[in-house]
Amino acid sequence: MTVNLTRIYTRLGDKGETHLGDMSRVPKTHPRIVAYGTVDELNAHLGVALVTPGMPEPYVGWLRRIQNDLFDVGADTSVPHGGDRERLRVTPEQTSWLEERCDEVNATLEPLRSFVIPGGTPAAAQLHVCRTVCRRAERAAIEVGDDLNAEVVSYLNRLSDLLFILSRGANGGEEPLWQPGQNQ
Repeated sequence: MTVNLTRIYTRLGDKGETHLGDMSRVPKTHPRIVAYGTVDELNAHLGVALVTPGMPEPYVGWLRRIQNDLFDVGADTSVPHGGDRERLRVTPEQTSWLEERCDEVNATLEPLRSFVIPGGTPAAAQLHVCRTVCRRAERAAIEVGDDLNAEVVSYLNRLSDLLFILSRGANGGEEPLWQPGQNQ
């Protein structure tokens, strides 16, 4: 599948509308636009994570794969079900791959004894930012409704789990933990 972008500006969105993947016109505030726009924001934050000092080497390849998959998520989200053409859809295998990475990294971590405060190393802190944007993307995808491929929500849910686990791994066991009532 090849994508050719010959012009970046088209002026078609100058009045607050845009095309979905099926070429239907919707307001730029439409739930689908909000959902895949938030996925795009997540992808940009992952780009920052990739250049953040201290990112563990195995995570780099995984994050690059996830960035590509997020374009699949965006493509899937941008096209309502139906129509004559076969469309790119997120698959259970993509979600399963995330689960495998979760299990792989989680097996190396100490059990949690409290909630993790976002921070620690620069890499862990950026992964926490990615996690929170991913949760927002998940909520936005849910707002699309029943016409959305349910695997999109599953993928984003699992991805946020993985980003949390990776942030713990990036902290190397020295993560800041919540201490209830510490400053009372």
